[in-house]
Amino acid sequence: MLRRTMNALTPKLRLGLDDLLADLWYARRTGDLGRLALVTYYEVRRWAKLAGDPALVEHSSVLLMGHPHTDRDSFLKDADRLIGELESLRLQAEAESAPLHH
Repeated sequence: MLRRTMNALTPKLRLGLDDLLADLWYARRTGDLGRLALVTYYEVRRWAKLAGDPALVEHSSVLLMGHPHTDRDSFLKDADRLIGELESLRLQAEAESAPLHH
């Protein structure tokens, strides 16, 4: 489900989101849990604050600080959900900025 709580993404925010997703996917693909945790907690929160998305700020905080993960797979599932949420925001931003053709 896509949210409309954030401000419209400026070109700078869209580029930041692309960079953020690239960093998350790289950390996920290489299995670098430390980097994945760092980017999830600090970078996603920072970007979400700039984008005006308090729900995403909260989600990224809870992922790391909300509860202990029972194992690696539990953390990765939560990280994958956050990555999916960011991917949805990127798709939404692309759809909103696409020129209308009749």
